[in-house]
Amino acid sequence: MPVTCEYKLEAGRKGLLTTSGIYLDCRLNQAGRRCTLTHEIEHLERGPAPDHPHFAALEEHIVEVLAARRLITLPHLLDAAVWTQHPHELAEELWVTVETLTTRVAHLTREERAHINRELARRQPWNN
Repeated sequence: MPVTCEYKLEAGRKGLLTTSGIYLDCRLNQAGRRCTLTHEIEHLERGPAPDHPHFAALEEHIVEVLAARRLITLPHLLDAAVWTQHPHELAEELWVTVETLTTRVAHLTREERAHINRELARRQPWNN
């Protein structure tokens, strides 16, 4: 499926999945293109969104969470969090948008949070 970054998409739209390809807004930076492309690939893999507004919004949320998980693995998040926990710096280090980072962190499992806390304590004993 072809991907193009040549066009300005309508206001508020970062990406668009069509039968002829994936369109990414030309004004996105590298992290924005990376996150939007992954988001659109998730839509492609999952199939068409439901017509009902409630279920369409739910599908959009699920896709956002899955894309964030795909882009930010737990080991990468942990390695980046060792040196900074400032959202903008962390997002830049992970080559994602702050929104994608926020989604990933908001949807960490209990086990993932515990692992991160243990590892940060182990790797940064001066903060204990």
